[in-house]
Amino acid sequence: MLGKVLNALAFQVGWLACVLGGTPWALPTVIMIVTCHLLWLGIPGEWRWLAGFALLGAGVDSTLTLLGGLRFTDGSELTPVLPLWLWLLWPLFATTLHHSLAWLWSHPWLAILGGALGGPSSYLGGARLADVELAPWAVVVQAIVWSSICGWLALRAATSRDRP
Repeated sequence: MLGKVLNALAFQVGWLACVLGGTPWALPTVIMIVTCHLLWLGIPGEWRWLAGFALLGAGVDSTLTLLGGLRFTDGSELTPVLPLWLWLLWPLFATTLHHSLAWLWSHPWLAILGGALGGPSSYLGGARLADVELAPWAVVVQAIVWSSICGWLALRAATSRDRP
């Protein structure tokens, strides 16, 4: 139980470091959290989940950025490039899959609802804190993306021994 609480707290610390601190804070914080996670809480093969979610995040958020759903400001200049701090949130989220969020995957409808509400809420909060412009349609897309991801995780948990 303590491991699950520490896992959830580490995710929150990492999320805040990424969103409030940007890349200078995000990179060392996420490296430290992921390293400690894999050493103390990690299960065999869990690094594949972290790598997979890093790739998934690069694809999802880059596509959303290129379509104009996310606009990042660097001073007064708008940039179409996905910032490292946002990309690092994906493997950081993956550290919760087998630990603090493991209970969720045995409740598919709750997982889907949690994804539909939690994903966009995280983006809305992060956008406000990090001075990111989030197009209104992007919130709907995030709800679809995150409910799909969480639904897939719940389905995988029900049909696989390698449970998320």
